[in-house]
Amino acid sequence: MTTPALSPTARAPRLTYRAREEIAGWLLAGPWILGFLLFTAGPMIASIWLSLTSWDLLGSPKFVGLANYVRMLTDDPSVWQSLRVTTVYAFVSVPLTVGLGLFVAMLLNENVRLQGVFRTTYYLPSVVSGVAVALLWRWLFSPDFGLINAFLSVFGIRGPAWLSDSHWALPALIIMSIWAVGSGMVIYLAGLQGVPTALYEAAELDGASSRQRFWNITVPMISPVIFFQAIIGIIGALQVFTQAFIMTDGGPKEATLFYLLYLYRNGWVYLKMGYASALAWGLFIYIMVLTLLILRSSSAWVYYEGSTRR
Repeated sequence: MTTPALSPTARAPRLTYRAREEIAGWLLAGPWILGFLLFTAGPMIASIWLSLTSWDLLGSPKFVGLANYVRMLTDDPSVWQSLRVTTVYAFVSVPLTVGLGLFVAMLLNENVRLQGVFRTTYYLPSVVSGVAVALLWRWLFSPDFGLINAFLSVFGIRGPAWLSDSHWALPALIIMSIWAVGSGMVIYLAGLQGVPTALYEAAELDGASSRQRFWNITVPMISPVIFFQAIIGIIGALQVFTQAFIMTDGGPKEATLFYLLYLYRNGWVYLKMGYASALAWGLFIYIMVLTLLILRSSSAWVYYEGSTRR
């Protein structure tokens, strides 16, 4: 007895082209989603729970409620010292790097000989390991045989002790931050090359000076790039760790006690993982608030081409 053939209507329905595209997209994004859940979202959720506990990594976590947050806000002066140091560093170093990066980009945007060599030279420091850079600058800032004090001595200036002086340690790290302007320079170059040359030509015909062309054409046209650099710079500067850990270990007299360094000490030196988790969420909230304030201010100074509002 033969089995009757299935009618076309009884066959399994074929997937549409759009459905196949969606399945392929989810399959391709699957590894990233899995990694995000396991290595980002999962640890974040775990840290929220740990911030409500007292845990020394050896025993079991003990629930203490909001005690860690209360201590952080009211009973730990080192938290406010580290937050002050980190904020001063961010709000001084970021404008310097943003401004200097734009200045270098404008110089290298001109048609000069060996332009590619200069661009590469300025960009290379941005790809060097943070530990290697910290060790290099610790040697440069050495009061005895450092090149910076040797250079100052040529002009009869006695250089300070830099990293050993509580008044100069933080300024030294701010000076060091200028080292990596190359990464921002590349982004500024892309923004500058997107400014229509017709605007400069029209302004020049109207008698505008180079300074007027800079402030009335260049800055407004690349203001979204400056805005992006400021946001990324602030977020990065508030998470500084390597420089202070390698060069000063938070000293002298907590002059370079950055927030992440203090967080690291609580978690891995003092074995107060619950308190360290609370510190981490405090930094997260602080960065989020500052970022939202900068985003809110963008409507007053960021210009988007095609927009009718400045």
